[in-house]
Amino acid sequence: MVEPDDSPTGPGSPGTAGRVSEIDRVKAFSDAVIAIVITLLVLELRVPEHEPGGLLRGLREEWPSYLAFVVSFIYIGVIWLNHHALLRLIRGMTLGLNWINLGILFGAVIIPFPTTVLASALGHGSDNYDRRVAVALYALSAMLMSAPWMVFFGYLRRHPELLAPGVTRRYVRTQTPRPLTGLVLYGLSGLLGWFVNPVLGLVGIIVMILYHALTSEGLREGPLGRLFGRTPT
Repeated sequence: MVEPDDSPTGPGSPGTAGRVSEIDRVKAFSDAVIAIVITLLVLELRVPEHEPGGLLRGLREEWPSYLAFVVSFIYIGVIWLNHHALLRLIRGMTLGLNWINLGILFGAVIIPFPTTVLASALGHGSDNYDRRVAVALYALSAMLMSAPWMVFFGYLRRHPELLAPGVTRRYVRTQTPRPLTGLVLYGLSGLLGWFVNPVLGLVGIIVMILYHALTSEGLREGPLGRLFGRTPT
């Protein structure tokens, strides 16, 4: 016998939270915004000023820009993967979900700014204080990205009738620790970078990006889901 809490919900479920609209337009709009953001990252990569014969040296000295670009490119890509997986959990959009989705996109569009700050702080002419500020700012931006995902899962827990067929309430509850983990550990990475060492803080941020990459399809239901397991789609 299937418990009510585990039963899938679908279009026929009662109590739908407001008017449900199509999801394809939201996917297209979100993909376009994320594509623009990921394109903006490369615009910060410029040919360095150099004397004749000094191009190679100038390119080597631009390594902070390359590092910041790669980290943020992967981060935006992970956000895109997670966003697609998130929208597969629902059968349609409501006004509330549209606003929450805008919050997710807001978190994405601000990433190029801390990326530029990080690249500048890691380069020549910056001291350790600048690097601490840059890493803390990047961590804060990542925390802002994590917050709307928590709200999204909370909204689905309150309105299970919006879940796509085959998606259970228990599965939604299982995913809630993911954005909470991001919110907490990105914050700890920022504190680590500020009070201990900015390099360690940056490493913590990269580890969290990899965590969200490995769990982009969601966690398995049950205790083992905490160990980076993925649920088949």
